[in-house]
Order: sequence, then C-alpha cells, then structure tokens
Amino acid sequence: MSEQYLEGILRVSTKGVGYVTADGAKRNESIEIDSTLLKTGLPDDRVKVLVYSSPPSIKTGNRTGEIVEILERHKLEFVGVLEAEKDFYYLVPDDKRVYKDILITKDKLDGAKTGDKVLVKIIKWDDSKKDPLGEVTEVIGLPGAHETEMRAIVLDRGFKTSFSEAVEAEAQIIKTREAKNFQDEIKKRLDYRTVPTCTIDPIDAKDFDDALSLKVLPNNQYEVGVHIADVSHFVQPGTALDSEARKRATSIYLVDRTVPMLPEALSNDLCSLNPDEDKFTFSAIFVMNEKGEILKTSFAKTVIRSQKRFTYEEGQRVLDAKTGPFTKELEILNRLAERLRERKIAAGAITFENEEIKFKLDANGYPLGVYKKVRTAIHLLVEDFMLLANRAVAEHVSKLIHNRDNQFIYRIHDLPDQDKLKQLADFLRPLGYRLPMSGNGVTSGDLNNFLKSITGKPEEAMIKTATMRSMAKAVYDMKNIGHYGLAFPHYTHFTSPIRRYPDVMVHRLLEIYLGGKQPSAEMLKDYRRLAAHASMRELEAQDAERDSIKYKQAEFMQSKVGRTFNGVISGLAKWGIFVQEEMTLAEGMVRLAELGDDYYVFDEKNYAMIGERTKKQWRLGDRVRIKAISANPAARMIDFKFV
Repeated sequence: MSEQYLEGILRVSTKGVGYVTADGAKRNESIEIDSTLLKTGLPDDRVKVLVYSSPPSIKTGNRTGEIVEILERHKLEFVGVLEAEKDFYYLVPDDKRVYKDILITKDKLDGAKTGDKVLVKIIKWDDSKKDPLGEVTEVIGLPGAHETEMRAIVLDRGFKTSFSEAVEAEAQIIKTREAKNFQDEIKKRLDYRTVPTCTIDPIDAKDFDDALSLKVLPNNQYEVGVHIADVSHFVQPGTALDSEARKRATSIYLVDRTVPMLPEALSNDLCSLNPDEDKFTFSAIFVMNEKGEILKTSFAKTVIRSQKRFTYEEGQRVLDAKTGPFTKELEILNRLAERLRERKIAAGAITFENEEIKFKLDANGYPLGVYKKVRTAIHLLVEDFMLLANRAVAEHVSKLIHNRDNQFIYRIHDLPDQDKLKQLADFLRPLGYRLPMSGNGVTSGDLNNFLKSITGKPEEAMIKTATMRSMAKAVYDMKNIGHYGLAFPHYTHFTSPIRRYPDVMVHRLLEIYLGGKQPSAEMLKDYRRLAAHASMRELEAQDAERDSIKYKQAEFMQSKVGRTFNGVISGLAKWGIFVQEEMTLAEGMVRLAELGDDYYVFDEKNYAMIGERTKKQWRLGDRVRIKAISANPAARMIDFKFV
C-alpha cells in the first residue's frame, strides 16, 4: 500500500496533542498527532503529515499520523513570563498550546529580568526532543499591569503595537505630497461637498471610514451617497505603508485602545472623513424611492465635506426628538433603512447579534464599571446602508466579470455544517426547543424565525451564542458561494478600508473594472493568498479583542469577590458548571467540589448535572444566584458558587 500524505494547518490542544485537517476537508476529519510526533510543529503552522494506515484511535475515532515536514511557520514570536533556574533562563509561554518552554542564554536577554513579561523569538529549533532556543525581542513589563497585559495580548497574536520609523516617515511624506496635489485631484472627481453629508460613529471613534449624504429628488425620490474613505488613493502597492497594512490586515479593538492597521497620520487624519474638511472618497450612489427600492446604482471617485460628526447617541437623540441638525436627512435615511431591512429579513437574513459590553476604566486602566452596548435605530440605519453598499459593489463587479472565479474578493459565509447543526439540535432539545431542520439543513429564514421566538427568554443569549458557534465562519475568498447569514448571493467588504485590508483590495479591483481594464494575473494570484491571510488575521484580532474583555471581566470580578449576582447556566462539563453573570456577561465556573450537598454526575445527553442521591438537576439555561469566590485575570478565570 502506498503511503498517504496530506497538507494542512496544525492545531494544538493545551495538552500538546496535534490535529491536522487536510485543505478543504471537514474539521471532524482531522488527523490526530501524538505530542511526541509533532516534529517542532507549532500552532497554526502549515505542515505535511504522514497518515498511518492503522485503524482510527479507539478513544477519539480520529485517524493518526505524524508530521514529516514544516512547510510554513505561522509565527516564531511568543509572549510569556521569563523564568530562571540556576544559570538557565526560559520563557513560559502564555499560550498554553505552545508545549515547550523556550530556552534563552544570558546574552539574549536584552535587559529582561526574571519575572518580566517578554516577547521572545525562536531562533533555533531543529530537534523536537530538545527545547527551542530563543532571544528576547521586547521587554513588555511587569505581569498584571494594565499596559503590560494589553500590549501582551496584541503581541502574542503576532501584531505590532507601533509602526517602524520607515512606515511613519512614509505616511508623513504622503501627507505632504497630497497637500500639494489636492486641488489637481479634486478636478478629477465628482464634487459632493455641497450635498448634506454626515458621519455617524461610536463616541470614542477617531477614524471615520464612512459618511452618508442625501439629496431630495423630484417625484418622491432620493439620492443616497455612501461615501467611503479613498484609502487606495493614498496607499499604493509596493510601498512600505502598503506592505505593513498587508501584514496587519486589520485594526484591533481592545477594551481601552485601537491598534490601527495604518499610522495615525492616515487613519485619523488624511484618510479619515473628519467634519469640515474636504476628503477624497470612493462612493456608492443610489437613487431610491419611498419604498426603499433601488432605481439606479453608480460608483465614482468623489470629494466630500462632512458637515456633522454624529456619535450614535447624538444621532439617536435627533431621531427621537425630531429636532436638531440633519433632522430631515436622518428621518428620511431611517425610513429608507427600515425598508431595506424589511426586504433583507424577508429574503431570509439572520438578524441576531451577540450582546456586547464596554468598560468604564480609571486612569490606570482598572475597570470601574461594565455596561452592555445598546443597539438603537441609528446603529441599524448605518449598518443597513453599509450592507447595501457592500452588496451593490459585489453584484456590480460580478456582472462585469460574468461571475468568474478568482477575479474579485468576496466576503462569503458557507452553510452550517450538518454535524454542527445536529450538535446544536441536541443542545436545544433539553431546553425544550426544536431546531427547524430539513433534509438540506436549516434555511437562514427558518433559523431567523426560531431566534425571534426566543426573544426575551432567560436562555436567549446562551442559545444565540451556541447558534453562532454552529455557524461556519465568514471569510474572504475569490470564489463566490454567497453569504448564508445575510442571504445575499453576492457580498464583499467595501466600507471600512481604514481598518480592513480586504476593503483596500476591493477598492483597487473595483477601480480597475470600472475603467474597463483587467487586473494582471500576478495581482489576482497575490490577492488569492492575501484573502486567506486576511481571514486568519481577522480571527487572531478577534481572539485578542475577546482576550482583553475576559481579562477585564476577571479583573472587575476580582473587586467583587464575596458579592452575589444573577446568572444563567451557560455550559456543563465533567468538572463543573459554567455560569454567565447577567450584567457583565462574565463567565465563571462553579466547580463540582462546591456542590457539597450531593455527588453530581454530568448527563451529557440531556445537558444536565444530576445529583445521585437527591436527583437535583442543574440544567443549561437555568437562572441561578451565584457568589464570586475568586478571580484570576492572568488565567482569565472566575470561580463562583451557588447561593
């Protein structure tokens, strides 16, 4: 029998066991690799695997194998705490999936001291039986300090917290150059500076990607302009600035800061659609009637001048009070957005969002309070017009390229995996709910109706979270399969080029196609690779954002030890019960040792913890009272007990 090999991305558990899924295969078809056979493979490396011909593992059901070659390292820099034993120094990585400590010689410490949190680069590791050798590339600070922990979260995901001198210098050169060429460039663009235009963003936003304009036309028609910062005009391929943006691929939003994709000279100034400043934009322009029907769509390079910068709160106050700046424009835009939303939902779009929280921090970054973000009509207004622009760009380009693959960057969302849907159905059954599945799975419309039916129920947030986890991840790809969650056959990302590199690529391709030209084969090949890269960087940025939230939730709960709260049972495991506190959304565990009134056994089939003697049950979705008994921000862990 010939040997079987496959290539894929290595996942590593916290126990050091590896899993590799062949490119294009389902995750549940992974090849399991014992920790002794990883051959220096690290999390997210691309590897080549020899698949054993022996039967699958009895314990897990997975086929087994071993890594025979590291094809591409995902990263070589890791964050952790520097430890010492006699004259030996080593890094204990924060990422517990990194199953080896990293040895560091005295001459490679770069001033770091034992106990410091540092960033270390692996410089040699060619023998899997030995620990890797590394060098300190950055001393981050003392563990537990706010600044240290926030920077560590970013660095450990492979992002930089600052820009090189070369990139910053190039940004300043572009600012100076554009100031000289500004008037000549205006002549090449449609001039929207006299059209009523505003931006609507979070109160703490500093970079404004998008603006909305409104012209009232005869016959109860309206022209709505969705104006997007023309980043591709300033950031040219082949520059240091573009190279850095490609690497980062996205901005990161932590609890207290933004780590931008572009230097502030561009993100907050030159590209940002700041009020009362002439700005270059790439615009999607729609003529609509009162029903929100699109009568005409066009795209153009434009120059705008925003007359008002609204925060979401200010914009909502104008809608509510029906008075203030842009009252007429906001009321019309809101009516049109409602019509767009109705049609989107009727087409089957899933309309739920997970609850999000924000922190009130003191001057040292310590959390003084936690509150939930509230989505209002003004949030939905902006969202609906951004969705419209993204969809319209994808539809227009798809027509121009006759729907050929590998010609454009799409934002795609695959159908949910059948196995994950079955798991979701099993999860919902003990809660008294039935997932509306058919032979082809579940339609986005049926799923949306189901989610509407649980609105206001205690278990709503938990079910929405479980449903989200059952979904495929939306990704960037040059093969269009549509967007399941939005129920759009064509969709892309066009509206946030200051903070997302795929949007910059979309702008460049759109400009080429509108000009009746074709991108080079080299450019398209490059963009296929960048689409996959951007998808991975997006996940890493989301991990960083979630990690910063979990850190602050645990830090906040640290000051609330001994207090009682309301919560909902959000998960069950053999070792304890997970509970989500309802105000902060902080999730902690009630360990089985804390359930002293009986011996409890986890009933996996019915998602319940059942007492052997009393038959008392703790079930998913149960509302409970809990007391915080400990919190460890470094480990992102909170311990509760029932009261």
